[in-house]
Amino acid sequence: MVDGTPPSPKDIEWRLPRHSRSVGRSRELLREQARSWKVPDDTAETAVLLLSELMTNARAHARVSPGREMRARCILRDGVLRVEVSDASGELPKPRTASPEDEGGRGLALVAALADEWGAHPRACGIGKTVWFALKLPAGPVG
Repeated sequence: MVDGTPPSPKDIEWRLPRHSRSVGRSRELLREQARSWKVPDDTAETAVLLLSELMTNARAHARVSPGREMRARCILRDGVLRVEVSDASGELPKPRTASPEDEGGRGLALVAALADEWGAHPRACGIGKTVWFALKLPAGPVG
C-alpha cells in the first residue's frame, strides 16, 4: 500500500458436503485463512465459534435432498471480517429462546451476542439461503 491505495478485499469460499465432519473442517479452514490474513487471534476464534454454529445449523436444519452442499465464504474488507454460510434450504433461521433444559437452540443467540452484525437472506440464484455475520477487526494494520 505504498501509493495510498487501500488493500484489495480478500475473499475465499469453501464447498463442503452436508455432513457432520464438514463443521469441523470449516473451523480448520477458517483458522488457517485467518492466520494467513493476519486476523487477530481473538477475532479469529470468535469467527470460528460463530462459523461452527452456522454450519451446524445448516447441516442439521437444511432438509434437502442428499448431495447438496453447504458453502462457507469469508471476506475481509475495510477492517471487517464477514462470514457467510449458504445451504439449499429456503427456510430462513428464526432465533428462539431456549429453556435451561434444552440441549440446543442457542446458536443464533450466540451469533447475535458476539457478532457486530448478522442476518439472513434468500440466495440470489433462487435456491436456498445465506446466513452471515460480521466482526469488526481492532484498529491497526492487518495483512
